[in-house]
Amino acid sequence: MVLQNIWFFLWGLLWAIFFMTDGFVFGMGTMYPFLGKTEEEKRIMINSVGPLWDGNEVWLITAGGVTFAAFPDVYATMFSTLYTPLMLILFALILRGVSFEFRGKVDSPKWKRVWDTTIFIGNFAPALLFGVAFANIFQGIPFDENGIFQGTLITLLNPYGLIGGVVFVLMFIVHGSLWLAIKTQGDLQARAIQTGKRLWPVMVGAIVVCLIASAVFTDLYDNYLANPVLFLILVLAVAGLLGIKVFMGKEAWFKAWGCSCLSIVGVTFFGVAGLFPRLYPSSINADLSLTAHNASSSPLTLKIMLVVVVIFIPIVLAYQTWAYKLFSDKVTEEDLSHEEAY
Repeated sequence: MVLQNIWFFLWGLLWAIFFMTDGFVFGMGTMYPFLGKTEEEKRIMINSVGPLWDGNEVWLITAGGVTFAAFPDVYATMFSTLYTPLMLILFALILRGVSFEFRGKVDSPKWKRVWDTTIFIGNFAPALLFGVAFANIFQGIPFDENGIFQGTLITLLNPYGLIGGVVFVLMFIVHGSLWLAIKTQGDLQARAIQTGKRLWPVMVGAIVVCLIASAVFTDLYDNYLANPVLFLILVLAVAGLLGIKVFMGKEAWFKAWGCSCLSIVGVTFFGVAGLFPRLYPSSINADLSLTAHNASSSPLTLKIMLVVVVIFIPIVLAYQTWAYKLFSDKVTEEDLSHEEAY
C-alpha cells in the first residue's frame, strides 16, 4: 500500500514538473504570432526556448512511462478512452518540433508563414487539450466495466473540461510571457511584460472559477474536508499567484517566473490530491474507478522502479539545471548569426 501511494505521488509530481518546464514553451508558442513583429523578433522567441524545449519532453516521457509501468491498467484504459485527444496532443507536439527545425531551412516568406502557423497550433493545442483531459479525469471519465468509453470527443468538451483547458492556456501564456521577459529585451520584452500584466488578473479569475466549478462538477474537495492539511496545497498555489504579481511590480522577472512555477505545481497538485487514491475514476460507476491500489503493478516491479527513479531522477534534474544555467543569458540579434541558431 505504501509503495502504491509513493508512486501515486510521483505520478502527480512528474506531470507537475512537465507542466512547469514545458509550460513556458507552450506559452511562448501561443503568443508567437502576436508578439513577434519582425523576423528577428520571431527568431529570438524561438531561440529563447530552443536549447531547452526538447529536454523538457523528458518529463512527459517519464510521466507516461510511469503510468505504463506502475499503473498498466490505467495506461490501457486511458489510451482506449482518451485515444483521440491523446493522439491530437502527440501530433501537435510532433508538429511543434518539426516547425522549430524546418522554419529556417528555406528563406521564403510563404514557407515561414506556414511554419509560423504550425508553431502556434503545435503549442496552443497541447496546452488546451492537456487542460481538457485533466479536468475530465478530475470529474470522471464515462467508461464501463470493460473499459469502453461511453461517449465521443464532444463528450469531453463539457463545461468543466473547457474551464480546465482555459486555465491551462492562461497559466502557460503568463508563464511564457515571464520567460520572454527574462530572455529578451527592447520592444519584444516590453510586449511580453505587457501581456503578462494584462493576463494575470484574467488567469486568477479563471482559476477562481475553476475552483468553484470543482465543487459543482467533481468531488475533489472530499479529500480536503477529510484532511484539512491538504488546503496547504491551495495556499501554495495562492502564494505563487500573488508572488507573480508582486515580483512583476518590482520587475524581478526571474523571481516572478519562479512563482509562476510554484503556482503551476500548486494548481496541478490541487487536482491530484483531491483525486487520491483514484487515478482514473469512472463517472458511470465509482466502483469501476481505477486507483493506485487496484491498478498497480506488482510490489517487486514498484520496488525495482523506485530504485531506478532514486538513481536517475537526480541525474536528470542536475543535467537540466546545468542546461538552464548554461543558456541563462538573454537572446540577442547577435546570437541569431550562430550556425546552431534556429
